[in-house]
Amino acid sequence: MTVVPYKDQTASKKEQVAQMFDNISPKYDLLNRVLSMGIDISWRKKAIKMLEQEQPKLILDVATGTADFAIEALSLKPEKIIGVDISEGMLNLGKEKIKKMNLTDKIELQMGDSERLLFADETFDAVIVSFGVRNFEDLEKGLQDIFRVLKKGGTLVVLEFSQPQGFFFSHLYNFYSNNILPTIGKLVSKDTAAYTYLPDSVRAFPFGDGFLKVMHKVGFTQTVYKELTFGISSIYKGKK
Repeated sequence: MTVVPYKDQTASKKEQVAQMFDNISPKYDLLNRVLSMGIDISWRKKAIKMLEQEQPKLILDVATGTADFAIEALSLKPEKIIGVDISEGMLNLGKEKIKKMNLTDKIELQMGDSERLLFADETFDAVIVSFGVRNFEDLEKGLQDIFRVLKKGGTLVVLEFSQPQGFFFSHLYNFYSNNILPTIGKLVSKDTAAYTYLPDSVRAFPFGDGFLKVMHKVGFTQTVYKELTFGISSIYKGKK
């Protein structure tokens, strides 16, 4: 069953996700910091650190949003980062952020569909995705296209929410995600669906070994994953 933000609409998941992020984009960064208590910043740092040995020169950031992951990836000293996203609202905020930080020569943001990337085969040294793969309309198709645009020997690093498995923490997490998170999200963003969709999409996502199986299926090798903060999120890495 496909999880969508607006269950009363007939639009595709892709269209609904774009609409949802357009709706919440003005408050997205604030909500990220509040709802994760700032832990998402350290998660991104740890994910990018997994690319240190590769030292990629050209990086693609899929589902870049407001470009936080792309900005963090500058610590790798790449020549260029291109970020793509289906939400114009998120991209506009990302572009403003990059302009204020004088990073327009290093980071380029553009509209882009994760399942139909407008780049030639074997273009990028690395592809990164933070909290975006669970929003793909077709997870396998999205990963196939990422695999296509990666150079041979290139690396994919994905940061995504997962589900804590310990009895106590899983119950605490479920209470937070089902009750507190939607309430805060509604108050701040005025979009109730966005923050009920988030826990629903996390539950539907094949985290851990399940996601590694999908990576293997499309051709990735040397796949590993690492749990963060009791399993709230995980970092996945694979090679082409």
